[in-house]
Amino acid sequence: MAKNSKKNILELKKVSKVYQIGEQTIKALDEIDFVLKQGSFVAIMGPSGSGKSTFLQVSSMLSTPTHGHILLKDEDVTSYDEVERAKLRNKEIGFIFQKFNLLSRTSALDNVALPLIYGGVPEAERRERAKKMLNLVGLEDRLHNKPNQLSGGQQQRVAIARALVNEPSIIFADEPTGNLDSKSGTEIRKILTDLHKQGKTIIMVTHEKGLAQIADWQVCLKDGKIIKDNRPCAKI
Repeated sequence: MAKNSKKNILELKKVSKVYQIGEQTIKALDEIDFVLKQGSFVAIMGPSGSGKSTFLQVSSMLSTPTHGHILLKDEDVTSYDEVERAKLRNKEIGFIFQKFNLLSRTSALDNVALPLIYGGVPEAERRERAKKMLNLVGLEDRLHNKPNQLSGGQQQRVAIARALVNEPSIIFADEPTGNLDSKSGTEIRKILTDLHKQGKTIIMVTHEKGLAQIADWQVCLKDGKIIKDNRPCAKI
């Protein structure tokens, strides 16, 4: 399938996000237009305060826009309530966070299986799918280890396995190597590259220019606006 014939997975149409802090009005996103096609890997970049985190929160349905529309698989999901958005996230979206966000007293296997519990998947199938994902990220010998028994790189691999277990339409990665040493960061970079080669759709927020280069393209934000699209942010 030609790249330009792939389906739109996510669209933001004139999306703004405004916060009112006392008498101060802050426009974190300012009429963003954005289209993500199936199988794409995009890096979202920009200086501190540019709107990167807000872009991730709004486009992943963790937060609602103040204005504009969000379409997921051509369905307008803008007006979904919190229960509907939670169900949508569980079905369609996988998250990889900088701080891993693993349950500290829970094994790697049970951490990965957690989204399947919310999805109503039977226990036997949950465990089998969680094992499969941990095998995929090279942790087949760490199924029963808790987070404090794992290195930072291993914890992030558990988080990646958890993000994949529901077979989501989009993976959102928020500074996925930000808490890792260079060796572990290189391992996570390879996993993300391999996932992309397998056809996964990925949106990654990062301030690291080297990491951003593994993506298909870069979107550069400044003051809540997209100022460059599909060109290296370093050339702004």
